[in-house]
Amino acid sequence: MADHSEPVQEASKLGKFSWAMFDWANQPYFTVVITFIFAPYFTSHVAASSVQGQAYWGYTQAIAGILVAILSPVFGSIADAGGRRKPWILFFAIVCAIGAFSLWWAVPGQQSGIFWILAAIVLGTIGVEFSLVFNNAMLPNLTPQSKMGRLSGFGWGLGYIGGLIALFIVLLGFSMPAEPLFGLDKATYEPDRITGPMSAIWFLVFIIPMLIFTPDTKSTGISKKVAVRQGLNSLLSTLRSLKDYKNIVFFLIARMFYNDGILALIGFSGIYAAGLFGWETTQLGIFGILINVFAIAGCFLGGWLDDKIGSKPTIVISVLGLAFASVGVLSISHGQVLFGLPAAMPVEGGALFASPAEMVFMGFGFIMGFFFGPAQAASRTLIARLSPPEKIGEFFGLFALSGKATAFFAPLLIGIVTSVTGQQRPAMLVIFILLMIGAALMSFVREPEH
Repeated sequence: MADHSEPVQEASKLGKFSWAMFDWANQPYFTVVITFIFAPYFTSHVAASSVQGQAYWGYTQAIAGILVAILSPVFGSIADAGGRRKPWILFFAIVCAIGAFSLWWAVPGQQSGIFWILAAIVLGTIGVEFSLVFNNAMLPNLTPQSKMGRLSGFGWGLGYIGGLIALFIVLLGFSMPAEPLFGLDKATYEPDRITGPMSAIWFLVFIIPMLIFTPDTKSTGISKKVAVRQGLNSLLSTLRSLKDYKNIVFFLIARMFYNDGILALIGFSGIYAAGLFGWETTQLGIFGILINVFAIAGCFLGGWLDDKIGSKPTIVISVLGLAFASVGVLSISHGQVLFGLPAAMPVEGGALFASPAEMVFMGFGFIMGFFFGPAQAASRTLIARLSPPEKIGEFFGLFALSGKATAFFAPLLIGIVTSVTGQQRPAMLVIFILLMIGAALMSFVREPEH
């Protein structure tokens, strides 16, 4: 159990706001690249077929997940030994930006060079994920634990607002106008491909306030070589003594399951809609905007709830809400909703989201959006409350590991199931099972009073 008896010297309002701006900075990569715009474009137009594209996408996320799982605890422990977090954040933000910018060259039907696009997706994903480890580890040094829920929820909410604005820019500036900004060519899907460079520039620009105004942990003064050695030794020591941190271990195992389900639900809901309804960039973008509106409300309410009733109840309520939404999505197939009720599909030239099948899908999507943020923000708060202060980076590394150690398994299994069945729908069952296991395992976690 962590000892948080020593009061934390609260950062200034500007410092805390700038820290929360990091979520604003990174979210467009997740929103317009990983979820709503580039991922469906890749699966539908870059790969040879939507089935092959979903399988390839699953494999990229699996590879990135394995790398993040293995290396996050190592980097976190090294950062604890060295003290400072910001240099690591900047380095991995640049790595993400390089990968994201490279997606511009993902041209339609690109079979010969598709390996390099897949590599760029992996590079961008590991860059943003590693930067999150170090930014999250700054949270306990910015505000007392009794206020962590609100700050964490505020950051997630700000992130969703950033993602929402990025979607508006893509739709109103690039996808919907007959003459897109910068003379982008719709015939070669440049409005979809521009999301990579846009998210890269956005990330690098909007982390500047955090780099300038948010107080960093003081440097320990030791050399990088010594920091690496001490960090690795500390990590090995912690791993050997995990029996002394049973409560944290229970939480990390529970999160391993429910976070896998959340990530898969986020990553594949847009892909599933594109395959089922034939949605293109405009429909996917508008759907993403509407989901983000619900997500923003969920984050701010979840942050308040986190400090009011605790992180654990907030997580369980949110995960069960997401499990319900995943069953709803699973219940929708061609011409049917709720496992058998007839529902008309969209017709060519029909009004936007006017078909009954689309309406039901969107309803479950809104439930999904509302519970995404609270589940993730409260998880960040709970690990901060449980972790020993001197090992905060290390445990946030293990936190990232718990989010990625088996995260490769969900996309991998989705890729395999999709390839074997030749259908997208059966893979959604994987998501529901992971969420329910995670919710059940949370019953073993004890949350400290704050």
